[in-house]
Amino acid sequence: MEASPLGSVDKALLALDALASFGAAGAPLGTLAEAVGVSKPTLHRTLAALRHRGYAEQTADGAYRLGPSALALSNAYLAEENLPALLHPALTALSEAVDELVHLGVLAGREVVYLDKVEPQRAVRVWSAVGRRRPAATTALGRALLSVQELDEAALERVAGDVPLARLREVLAEARRSGVAGETEENEPGIACIAVPLVRAGRAVAAVSVTAPVERLRGAARTERVRALRDTLPALLPAGLTVPGAGMPSAGAPVPRA
Repeated sequence: MEASPLGSVDKALLALDALASFGAAGAPLGTLAEAVGVSKPTLHRTLAALRHRGYAEQTADGAYRLGPSALALSNAYLAEENLPALLHPALTALSEAVDELVHLGVLAGREVVYLDKVEPQRAVRVWSAVGRRRPAATTALGRALLSVQELDEAALERVAGDVPLARLREVLAEARRSGVAGETEENEPGIACIAVPLVRAGRAVAAVSVTAPVERLRGAARTERVRALRDTLPALLPAGLTVPGAGMPSAGAPVPRA
């Protein structure tokens, strides 16, 4: 491995990596020094600098762990306004892999906001556009996002809108089971959509969908596009984001229709 151009900075970065690997419980100085490959006095000075800026903190029993400034960095990196630029290469690669329309969306109350859209070479005429909103309960993107949230009865009623509660419970349960949310002609005649949530530390950050004519989201064609969302997409995502259940056997059965 090529030597770092600035050793002191490199030690601080290695210390952050080590702190992250030990999680919320942290680790004592000696354990961290061994993990980083430096002496305890050297690492102690590095940790003192990290603590000064809030990137490390010390627990009551003397262990060191990541501080709030490190978490703030990751939150800023994955902020909603940064997501289109961060994820556009992944969306483009996914669209090319399946030759279908791909969307990126986030929750905004009871609605989904479309942040990005990648068109395939073969045109698909749909109503979507960057900046537009749709009810979360009727879209694959919204259902994917809702499926990884803990919603009590009141919250479920708020997001359901015109969708019967029993129907919404059904599609969210199916999304949790299969790892993929979907809708068929619930927003546009002849158009179907499947989507997966993108999560960080168990929290949904956004969702990605594949939209196509109904005939291309049935049977073997649907299974192929589900596989692309669950197996191809995760490897394209920025560090820290993942698709729940990625790498598990893909479920290709259609989501029940209303």
